[in-house]
Amino acid sequence: MNQPISERVRWTTADLELFPDNGNRYEIIDGDLFVTRAPHWNHQKVCVRIITPLDTWSQATSLGQVVPAPGILFGDNDNVIPDVVWASNERLPLLLDEAGHLTGAPELVVEVLSAGIENEKRDRELKLKLYSARGVREYWIVDWRNQQVEVYRREQASLKLVATLFNGDELNSPILPNFTCAIASLFT
Repeated sequence: MNQPISERVRWTTADLELFPDNGNRYEIIDGDLFVTRAPHWNHQKVCVRIITPLDTWSQATSLGQVVPAPGILFGDNDNVIPDVVWASNERLPLLLDEAGHLTGAPELVVEVLSAGIENEKRDRELKLKLYSARGVREYWIVDWRNQQVEVYRREQASLKLVATLFNGDELNSPILPNFTCAIASLFT
């Protein structure tokens, strides 16, 4: 008797070991594989502009650590590479496995939008849903083309849009006491 063949291939973290190290970024969200090329120069520049004030603040306060593109292994079917993450020193030891990989939600995740409808949809919908379900406390979506930052915060067990910030605004967060960053400085 013939068995029906599932129409949907479900990728796992183990499958990623089979891919070449060719400069592409491979992510799995709910078993679906996403492949992206190296980001645009301005995308990477904005990542640095976000990391720098977060790192300066983190070193001054000794409250946590910020890193670029660490990868988060949420499970076999969810393995993503956010552009920037910040984790508190209190929570970080609980998130890292023996190999030094994040296996749980840091407090803050930042995605800088890459060009293309699929890329934007992944960050605005799929990753928002994933980060919300996994317990991220705050999620920033940075759009360097439109020079704006969308801030999502955990409210009633999910991430909700609380602000869209523009060039004249300042970025701050209740999870980062006394942290402030001028939005304009991210895009100069």
